[in-house]
Amino acid sequence: MTPEDAVSESDSAVSAVKLPANLMEVGAVVEGGKPISSGRELPRVIAVANQKGGVGKTTTAVNLSACLAELGYRTLVIDLDPQGNASTGLGIDPRALDVSMYDVLLQDLPLEDCVEGTAVKNLFIAPASLDLAGAEIELVPAFSRELKLRTAINSVKDDYDFVLIDCPPSLGLLTVNALAAATEVLVPIQCEYYALEGLGQLIRNVDLVQRSLNPALEVSAIVLVMYDARTKLADQVAMNVREHFGEKVCRQVVPRTVRLSEAPSFGQPIIIFDPSSRGAIAYRQLAKEVSGGTPQRVG
Repeated sequence: MTPEDAVSESDSAVSAVKLPANLMEVGAVVEGGKPISSGRELPRVIAVANQKGGVGKTTTAVNLSACLAELGYRTLVIDLDPQGNASTGLGIDPRALDVSMYDVLLQDLPLEDCVEGTAVKNLFIAPASLDLAGAEIELVPAFSRELKLRTAINSVKDDYDFVLIDCPPSLGLLTVNALAAATEVLVPIQCEYYALEGLGQLIRNVDLVQRSLNPALEVSAIVLVMYDARTKLADQVAMNVREHFGEKVCRQVVPRTVRLSEAPSFGQPIIIFDPSSRGAIAYRQLAKEVSGGTPQRVG
């Protein structure tokens, strides 16, 4: 086989990439809601969810919220992941906290007593701690266990334009709480086949929550992240996802960059760490798309 034949065979294999069968079955769930850029009233509660780890979920929650705040929207990030990566990414040390989302969910602490400021104007965070790792088990016998977060958010929702919930990479009770509290789900996915397989299971769970706990919930956006323009696979997966989900896939794609990976170690969102980087530009554009130009509320 000549090198040219090998390249031709590789290109053919890439062009044959298909969406997983489980994803084809749940298209109607995604198509049922409005695109994220459609006019929506504030406040908005958005769960940033994907049960597959390492797909840019927390990176998207942190940097999208920072860019929304930069646009003038009063924004709250709720860190529901026991790893606390969204908290550290915004300069909070989970080990130094007196209270966290654990206390909100298990001790009925008012959410406003948990909120911390950040280095970004208009951006606030309700941080996570390692105690959240045990919350999945401790919530099992709790009354209205799936609605704990909704109750907490309702008490402060009118103080913010956007509330973004960074979900854990699982489909347990913490994620169910996030889906029951939100009105929208934003799903970041890598342009890789395995990421697509996980998306089907997540959407199936969104459908279950819609039916039993939160009829208002909808998948409003799919964001293509960690996009590597050097690979044909990324292009093909992106094209297939756009063909299948249409307007639900955000126009803005977030590239894979070293600067986005470095920013969390400094406790800063990308717009502070490197304001002119490709990652910062991408998340600024994504924030404009997500907000849809909705004017900030007065008062």
